[in-house]
Amino acid sequence: MRVFSSLMHRHHHPANFFAFGAFLDFTPDIPDRAEQILATLTAEGHEIVAATNRGREAIAEVHSPDYLDYLRTAWGAYNEARDEMGMTDLGTSREVYPLIFPVRGMDHGYPSSIVGRAGFHSSDMWMPLGAESWKAIEASANLAVDAADAVVGGDRAAYALCRPSGHHASFERGGGNCYLNNAAIAAEFLRTHVARVALVDIDVHHGNGTQDLFYDRDDVLFVSLHCDPNECYPYFAGYTHERGTRRGTGFNVNLPLPLMSGDEPYLEAVDAAVPRIGAFTPDVLVVSLGVDGHRDDPSRALALGTACFSRVGERLAELGVPTVLIQEGGYNLDTIGECVSAVLAGFEA
Repeated sequence: MRVFSSLMHRHHHPANFFAFGAFLDFTPDIPDRAEQILATLTAEGHEIVAATNRGREAIAEVHSPDYLDYLRTAWGAYNEARDEMGMTDLGTSREVYPLIFPVRGMDHGYPSSIVGRAGFHSSDMWMPLGAESWKAIEASANLAVDAADAVVGGDRAAYALCRPSGHHASFERGGGNCYLNNAAIAAEFLRTHVARVALVDIDVHHGNGTQDLFYDRDDVLFVSLHCDPNECYPYFAGYTHERGTRRGTGFNVNLPLPLMSGDEPYLEAVDAAVPRIGAFTPDVLVVSLGVDGHRDDPSRALALGTACFSRVGERLAELGVPTVLIQEGGYNLDTIGECVSAVLAGFEA
């Protein structure tokens, strides 16, 4: 299987992580995540393909112009405002973080202030922007298009080593270490070539951004297996009653699992998802491939074993559909490479 990769991801390296009311001097989304996956897949003999410079055409089909402008320019505008307000010497961060969010009842305008825009375009405190983050964000999205294009060109399957991840990003908002929705961008690109695309999300967290983007459509089936949002991020989406709206009713399928459920319940959910995907008769399958459900991942949510990921790959391959695999979460450097490898090996078995 061809592996599409870019060293541009190194431009995004947040210095802090906000958790339980404090900025911690580390972040789970470090460049070594992608480096470890790449090293593992290289050692196993996968063909590594360098990224193509595709620009923003495919990205602009999924995300709003205001949001793209924000991601591209926010760091400079934020630090200019920070200096003008005399905040530079107060220990404030040079990375962009929101101050206020457009919560229910207070969402009637789009502010010109960068402070207001930061809140408008963020769903949480987990999407910091550094000086060169945009380079990594744009490159990550275009890797997904590269992989999708390879499948259009005849590959049975292709894998995009995207970082940062994307499935929590919606039309004009990011969060959860996600900025552009790589999998949705791949799916939208594929729709210019085929009639029906199925998108299955196996990340431990619900792909709320992906759900939002396709919620009223019947040409893209979205199926998500994830930890129950009653107990896990993103908390406010991912419930079974969310089935789509208008012509998209019935084309959104959520399969939440109990916290720390383990391999057997997860594979039962996979066995439920595969026939639903098959009944949709997709021309292409897109997989949001998160491996943060592993028992040793710091997410500590589903307690899956490495062999479980291999079985997931096998079951998805049984659909017999050309497949684009897009990297999402996974934060344990000791397991991320082998878990991704297990999915790919299972798929190719």
